[in-house]
Amino acid sequence: MPKMKTKSSAKKRFKITGSGKIKRKHAFKSHILTKKSKKRKLKLRHATLVHKADESNIKNQLCLK
Repeated sequence: MPKMKTKSSAKKRFKITGSGKIKRKHAFKSHILTKKSKKRKLKLRHATLVHKADESNIKNQLCLK
């Protein structure tokens, strides 16, 4: 049986932390930034963790399960 291929889109968007959680970037930070407040843009700058409900789906895409 051939090897499983990792989804390229998931590979580019997610990173695995040392404890096994999945890190992601915030959406809505790429363009049309003039109407967004400085506070909102500051909060979008930092990475966050993927929700527990979505973890298994992303791990499948990254061939971790």
